[in-house]
Amino acid sequence: MIKNTEQQPRRGRPPKANRSNADTKALLISAGVETLSEFGFSATGLDTILKKVGVPKGSFYHYFSSKEAYGLEVVDAYNSYFIAKLNRYLSQSDAPYLERIINFTQSAARSMHKYDYNRGCLIGNLNQELNHLNNEFNTKLVQCYESWQSLIQVCLDQAQQDNVISSTVNTHQMSEYFWIGWEGAVMRAKLTKTPYPLTLYTEMFLRALLR
Repeated sequence: MIKNTEQQPRRGRPPKANRSNADTKALLISAGVETLSEFGFSATGLDTILKKVGVPKGSFYHYFSSKEAYGLEVVDAYNSYFIAKLNRYLSQSDAPYLERIINFTQSAARSMHKYDYNRGCLIGNLNQELNHLNNEFNTKLVQCYESWQSLIQVCLDQAQQDNVISSTVNTHQMSEYFWIGWEGAVMRAKLTKTPYPLTLYTEMFLRALLR
C-alpha cells in the first residue's frame, strides 16, 4: 500500500464503476455546484453529494484531500462556467452593448425561475458563509468577482467608446457596482420567488449609466 506524501495527499480508492476517474471527479464537482448553489457549503454534508453521484465516502478522498479542497475546486468549476456564460452574452456582436447586459440578466432570471428560485449564485452563497470558511475561500471569491467585473467593464468601455454612455461614467466603478447590487437582487429574488428584484435592479443600473 502506497503511503501518503505531501506530493500525494489523497487517500482511498476510486469507486468500482464503469466510468473513468476523471468522469467520477467531474460528476462530484457538478453535483457540488448544484447542491452548494441551493444549500450553501456549511449546511451541505458530503453524504448528500456522494449519494447523488453514487460514490462511497472512502473513495471521495481519492479525488479530494478534504471537504475544503473539494469546495475550492467546485468554486473554480462554477467560475469557469459563469465566465463562459458572461462571455456568451457580453460579446454578442449583433446586440447593442447595454442590451447584452439585459440579455444576461434575463437569462439569469429564467434560470432562477427554472429551479423555483431555490438556487442562487454559488459565489454569493459562499460570500455569506465567510465566517465559517478558511482564507482560501475569501481569496477565491474576490478573484471571481474581479474577473466578472472585468468582463462587464469591457462591455461598458466599448459602449463608452461608441458614445452610448457618457464619457464621464467611471466604468471601473460601475462594473464593481453592478455585481455588488446584483448579488443583493439575487438574494431578494430567492426570498420573494419572483424575478422582479432582478428586473428592477437591471433597470436602475442602466438608468444610472444613461444619466
